[in-house]
Amino acid sequence: MKTQTLIVTAAFMAVVAACGQKKESNTSTTEVAMTDTTIALPPPYATKSAIKFSNVIGWPAGKTPQAPAGFVVTDYAHDLESPRCIYVAPNGDVFVSEANTERKGVKQTVKNVVTGQNKSERTGESANRITILRDANKDGKPELREVFLSGLNQPFGMLILNGKFYVANTDALWEYPYQTGQTKMTAQGKKILSLPAGGYNNHWTRNLLASPDGKKIYVSVGSGSNVGEHGPENEVRRANILEINPDGSGERVYASGLRNPVGMDWQPETKKLYTSVNERDELGDELVPDYLTSVKEGAFYGWPYSYYGQHEDPRRKGERPDLVKKAIVPDVPLGAHTASLGLAFYDKSAFPEKYHNGAFIGQHGSWNRSTLAGYKVVFVPFTDGKPGEPEDFLTGFIANGTDKDVYGRPVEVAVTPDGALLVADDAAGRVWRVAASK
Repeated sequence: MKTQTLIVTAAFMAVVAACGQKKESNTSTTEVAMTDTTIALPPPYATKSAIKFSNVIGWPAGKTPQAPAGFVVTDYAHDLESPRCIYVAPNGDVFVSEANTERKGVKQTVKNVVTGQNKSERTGESANRITILRDANKDGKPELREVFLSGLNQPFGMLILNGKFYVANTDALWEYPYQTGQTKMTAQGKKILSLPAGGYNNHWTRNLLASPDGKKIYVSVGSGSNVGEHGPENEVRRANILEINPDGSGERVYASGLRNPVGMDWQPETKKLYTSVNERDELGDELVPDYLTSVKEGAFYGWPYSYYGQHEDPRRKGERPDLVKKAIVPDVPLGAHTASLGLAFYDKSAFPEKYHNGAFIGQHGSWNRSTLAGYKVVFVPFTDGKPGEPEDFLTGFIANGTDKDVYGRPVEVAVTPDGALLVADDAAGRVWRVAASK
């Protein structure tokens, strides 16, 4: 990849910071080395910290997201309650965790996927369950759909390992006995690890990933705040990727300073661990870029004291120069406030060769930006184990002719054994399937 400069645009002017103190900015930018690319960032508060929530209107009948030429997008499952995470079992069964940020009393209109008419009003309470989908005849449409496990506490990450089914609730990791092919969990589970509960905005998610040899499990835990404003006591074991043994013992911090590391996966060529990270809010439209990065054992990635390497956050200025000095620059910027959540490397062969070994990333979409950003799935190509520049892959979530209406919001992504890509659309209650045209 040639050395390039990515300019993050902004109108540089004096603004009022979120904390209410007046800040002055200038037209200068700062640069930081990012592997063999340079990224230029505006100064903090170059633009005001904006609040612009999207309005989910649901998908009209017959309309789907848009993929590049040579791909077909179909409705894999619908009428789900906030499908957040997708886990594909070794036998091809698809597990979907249905959970959300609980906002009691909040209602959202959901459209019927067949008629396009309003179907129901969904409350803000979390479904707290896992649904199993099975496409036995391999036609791209699951014939079986059952509630696999219910009564959970904001479940997200799932994992099958050594005859166990693991579920990462927001407050604990649970283990259940599992037999390949079972469609309902009837056995009692066992809590094997407590986790710090809740979190700033959507930082309640806890993801899971097994090491390639199955000897370790990695658990992602987002921060409990935007930028450490509640004190270090609120961030114990947070903003980290934790490493544990399969029985929950031996916990250690594998990497830290990761504000909200949600997606995790192994790059097929290098066997390196990668994560997609949501960065901080309230520094302006173009700060701070979310990112995809390889995760180095024992490394510190800056949060909350600095961002994108050693750019010191003005709200934590002078507090930990020692940690700022050691902060690692992430690999690939994904745009500020895009809420880059899902991550799956493409390790199959059904897609064209350019997609092999590259990363798909679900961007849930912005709220802290004057114009919407994200609301799509992007693809980061890898060549000889090195990442290139992100490009749009699945778009069309933002309704045409509007500055706030969206049909849905993509979250997690997963690759099926036949080489298709599944995309969870939590706001629309769907899972989309993207397959190469035959």
